[in-house]
Amino acid sequence: MSGRRSRAAGTGQVLGRAFYDRPTLTVAEELLGKVLVHHTPAGLTAGMIVEAEAYIGEDDPACHAAPGPTPRNAPLYGPPGFAYVYLNYGIHYLVNAVTEADGHPAAVLIRALAPVDGIRLMEKRRAPDGRHVDTPGLCRGPGNLTKALGISLTDNLLDLTSSRLFIEDRGLAVEDVSWGPRIGIRVGVDKPWRCWATGHPSVSGPKSKRGAP
Repeated sequence: MSGRRSRAAGTGQVLGRAFYDRPTLTVAEELLGKVLVHHTPAGLTAGMIVEAEAYIGEDDPACHAAPGPTPRNAPLYGPPGFAYVYLNYGIHYLVNAVTEADGHPAAVLIRALAPVDGIRLMEKRRAPDGRHVDTPGLCRGPGNLTKALGISLTDNLLDLTSSRLFIEDRGLAVEDVSWGPRIGIRVGVDKPWRCWATGHPSVSGPKSKRGAP
């Protein structure tokens, strides 16, 4: 899906545009086990994706595209493989990977990571006061992972295939995948479009296993 070697630590391959230019539920499931990497002046941080949620089109009431095109949701309508970062409830930044063809608004929200690289930097970002945060909890939840990786609105619209923020394949396998309802939303809660690595300690939401949607 990409022949380009990672610029980061490790021997992974950066995911190419074609990976994201597919049905969103497929992308969400196949993102599990991939590694989200962020280069900043403070250092490199990375984590394996263990939980993700799909948001698909204007007919999905929980998708930011539900009201139609706006300046805020413009990245969703653009080409696949770009980052959509926004401030949630004025508190946390959330990072998404835009999916499907240009003009078809959809994205995968990255909900949780298992820390891989830059753990000490993650600890400093999550707990500047020096309090202890257990390693599995550093990137548990979409707001925590962006804080740990130093992701903010300045990263909105970055090209995930060729920028300081990217996702790569390091050959890490997630053997058992569970699906269930999306969480942290008020509408569209009936759709079982959240997937996660079954039993992983970094998963943020309920862990009761269900079949694929």
